[in-house]
Amino acid sequence: MVKAYAQEHIYKHPWERVTSASWRKFADPENKRTLSHILEVDTLNRKLDPLSGKLYTTRALTIHAPGPWFVRKIIGQDICHCVESTVVDVQSKSMQLATRNVSLQKFIEVEEKIRYDPHPDNPTGWTICRQETSIRIKPLSAVASMAEKVEQRCAERFMQNSVKGREVMERICKYLEAESSGMAL
Repeated sequence: MVKAYAQEHIYKHPWERVTSASWRKFADPENKRTLSHILEVDTLNRKLDPLSGKLYTTRALTIHAPGPWFVRKIIGQDICHCVESTVVDVQSKSMQLATRNVSLQKFIEVEEKIRYDPHPDNPTGWTICRQETSIRIKPLSAVASMAEKVEQRCAERFMQNSVKGREVMERICKYLEAESSGMAL
């Protein structure tokens, strides 16, 4: 059983500002409280392809993954390690992120894909963010209804965290906007 959802969000900021905010989202100290489930982010690899001009980045994320108490009891931990792969194509103005868990895989598989592109209605002023997430609980598949409830709870948590992430992105975009116009917030 797989729980999947997709959502879109329009940032009323240019693509360059939104993608800059994406890089700063986890590093900004003001966001530590809002994104308290993110414990650590480390850049593992960064490569700029001189021919295509694309930037390829791989980061390791350590997150606090709270779930129902009985699931934590079965698994024995509430920390999850993930890998985020990012491709930024400045020429086509596209930023794509794919994140998946590398720990707890015998219990749960989570994959999140996010893409930032200029909005077709206002390509120089707005950015569209498309997010797709899939969650699959493994050992509970024999007990389908329980697995479905756990997947639903995980999906709800991901959606709550997505809202927090968008709030952080909006705050950073406003900061970057003020910074580029020489104003202080």
